[in-house]
Amino acid sequence: MIKYIPVIFLLTMTVHAAPGSSTASSRTVGFADDESFLKAHTDIVLLSRGDAAVALAPAYQGRVMTSTFDRATGPSFGWINRPVIEKGFLSAEERAGTLEEHIYIFGGEERFWLGPEGGQFALYFKPGTKFDFSDWRTPAAIDTDAFELVSRTADTAVFQHECELQNYSGTVFNMGIRRTVRLLDDSAVEEVVGTKLPTGIRTVAYETDNRLINRGDQAWMAETGLPSIWILGMYNPAPRTTVVIPFKAGPESALGPKVKDDYFGKVPAEYLRVEEDVLFFKGDGTRRGKIGISPERSQGIAGSYDADGRVLTLVTYNLQPAPKGFVNSAWELQEKPYQGDVINSYNDGSPEPGAPPLGPFYELETSSPAAALQPGEAMTHIQRTLHLQGSEADLDPIAQHLLGVSLETIKTSF
Repeated sequence: MIKYIPVIFLLTMTVHAAPGSSTASSRTVGFADDESFLKAHTDIVLLSRGDAAVALAPAYQGRVMTSTFDRATGPSFGWINRPVIEKGFLSAEERAGTLEEHIYIFGGEERFWLGPEGGQFALYFKPGTKFDFSDWRTPAAIDTDAFELVSRTADTAVFQHECELQNYSGTVFNMGIRRTVRLLDDSAVEEVVGTKLPTGIRTVAYETDNRLINRGDQAWMAETGLPSIWILGMYNPAPRTTVVIPFKAGPESALGPKVKDDYFGKVPAEYLRVEEDVLFFKGDGTRRGKIGISPERSQGIAGSYDADGRVLTLVTYNLQPAPKGFVNSAWELQEKPYQGDVINSYNDGSPEPGAPPLGPFYELETSSPAAALQPGEAMTHIQRTLHLQGSEADLDPIAQHLLGVSLETIKTSF
């Protein structure tokens, strides 16, 4: 029995990559070009602080499409699916029988989603349907609905949305969503990295404050299903990009497995290396694979290092109590619906010999606890994303402090 059918696996079976994107090293488009492309197809809110900038798309749920430390000449960190964006939103008739009937894959390096995906409390399957791709639908609230831009400054934008969703068990959720994207200043960045940044490091760093609000008149209860906030990022891969996730050491009898590495076939040793308290996972866009870290193991941080571009990426989230656990997105009726992962990473690649990848790209993802909310109550999930570019001498102390390993260890992990 297949315990979990990852969305990306299914999508790679049906989507063709953009021309020239069959290898991880082929895409060299900079931020300025991506910004120009995006503005030609949708409204873009550009936040900037000095040379650093992020591009946000209200029509795509206020997602961060991409970012850079130098708006004029810097790299573009977010993976952008140009063919889908060029095609635009389709009518119901046009969508029938296409991938867009199930989801629009716009890309973007940080987007708001909701869990769980599958199971008896799934938000992506209607009551009475089968846990098959033919019945899987991304809710409009996180697929085709635009988020309202309610305020903005030079470095901050606030979005909101109201929606009603029904889960697989028939429970109806009246939800309010509020999403604030804010560029971080040097002091906030230094608070995350725990030290003053050397002058040679170039940085773009932003925080998203994501709030889910119970707008109904009934409490959300575990017995009838709980939603969660799910933040996913798609990044441009490179041949020597390695994902690094530190985790709590300890016996499996107390903390469970170090990593879930069999989402769709066990990740081979040449793509995943697991040590006592840290793992290394290739983010090169050459082989499809996904891993997950449980809340019992999580240290609240994941990162990656692009050795060719000398870019250290860090993703953190707010650790908070989880009395009802974390939602499980397995595509089946589940025995343990609240024993899901809190951090995930995905490496794109060909789904089968001769077939193109979706991107390619790689992902870092974080999730909030299950939201057992009273009427009017809110849950907040805060994620911070930092891209730091500089010499290895400057970046190495940061990697050692936050990820527990040196850049040399990362570069020689495979």
